[in-house]
Amino acid sequence: MQQFWDQRYAENETVYGYKPNTFFKQFIDTHKPGALLLPAEGEGRNAIYAASKGWKVDAFDFSEVARQKAIDFARKQGLLINYDLKSIEDFKVSKQYDAVALIFVHLPEPVRKKFHQSIYESIKPGGFLVLEAFATEQLQFKSGGPKDTSLLYDAPSLCQDFPFLHLISCGQQEILLDEGGFHKGKAAVLRMTGQRL
Repeated sequence: MQQFWDQRYAENETVYGYKPNTFFKQFIDTHKPGALLLPAEGEGRNAIYAASKGWKVDAFDFSEVARQKAIDFARKQGLLINYDLKSIEDFKVSKQYDAVALIFVHLPEPVRKKFHQSIYESIKPGGFLVLEAFATEQLQFKSGGPKDTSLLYDAPSLCQDFPFLHLISCGQQEILLDEGGFHKGKAAVLRMTGQRL
């Protein structure tokens, strides 16, 4: 899997574009900056946008190619992001954040449940979770995402993953994606914002 992503990132100038995810951008634009964690951050589009708005960003991904592209892209803009090379399975809670954003982080159920528990623990009291992912209905569209139903999400499962999170919003939407060459067209997504009280 890592080899697949290294190759995809190496073969394309950008996989998901240079602009931040729209849902993530809305959150960043309406909250005061703090410490932010971005797991599976790829080429850094969200990390770089958040850093440009004054957030202190920690990011990680298992693709060395993606990490290097993100660091180079940030440097060109005079921005600093702390970007580690590690997998979701290797993630350990070492500090707490004002916000954690999971943008299209699709995982098999056992890995997902354990990881989401760690993510909850990594949010400060009063801090936020921002999540966008493809819903199971995404299989009918050709705008990106896993082709395996077990890697797609539904709202009840996500709510069960975060039982102690105060949900501000959680719902499924049909949107038009325009994020680089691999996320383009009509899509079924889940969007969730929650706060740890």
